[in-house]
Amino acid sequence: MNPDQPKVVSREAWRAARIALLAKEKAFTRQRDALNAERRRLPLVEVHEDYRFLGPHGEVRLLDLFEGRRQLIVYHFMYLREHGEGCDGCSLVVDNIGHPAHLHARDTSLALVSRAPLAEIEAFRQRMGWTLPWYSSFESRFNYDYHVSLDENVAPVEYNYRDRDELQRLGQDYHLAGEQPGVSVFLRDGERVYHSYSSYGRGLDLLVGTYNYLDLTPLGRLEGWDGMPDLDGQGTRWWRLHDSYQSPAPSCCADHRKPA
Repeated sequence: MNPDQPKVVSREAWRAARIALLAKEKAFTRQRDALNAERRRLPLVEVHEDYRFLGPHGEVRLLDLFEGRRQLIVYHFMYLREHGEGCDGCSLVVDNIGHPAHLHARDTSLALVSRAPLAEIEAFRQRMGWTLPWYSSFESRFNYDYHVSLDENVAPVEYNYRDRDELQRLGQDYHLAGEQPGVSVFLRDGERVYHSYSSYGRGLDLLVGTYNYLDLTPLGRLEGWDGMPDLDGQGTRWWRLHDSYQSPAPSCCADHRKPA
């Protein structure tokens, strides 16, 4: 038998093991519900900056990204201009976003924002076949203020609530400069906008339905950590742009599959 596979047992032994795991899954669900409730109770910070973005129909404000709804989720999408395409990890996130009607029915809008010229964003969006709202923050401080564009000449380096010294101590030099992924959440009260939440690194796993499906399987994500086998045995990250899986080219993003 393949050594990567779990051991084979009788149906009775499997059932006993499954019931034991079910108790842990139920406990985890209750913990997750409690964590979600705590997240909802986070205090708000009013956004006073007049951020401007460029979209297909011209310049818009942060307030306009709500499209009249009370809540806004912004996915900070890494557009890698040096490669002429979006980050494969961020693209995986967007591929896993469901139909927006379900968010809209709960008074919530979702938009992608990237620090790149709109023309480059639009070309890549058409290549990927996405229809979600996607805005350029190329002429704005928005990405720097929400710590997804890192340049110490513009603002002190901080990613995932860690400063430059801590990132270097952890060996996360790939988070010291350039574009990074993240998600930020905003609440609107009339014309006033409030920031409620931002998450980075492993916090973005929550957004990837593909991970949730793979986490149900014996081989997991096939990424070579936490006892999972590696898909190709070479320690390389497995995801690609959805039109590039036949390409032998390595991932364009840094190989940080399990950031702290």
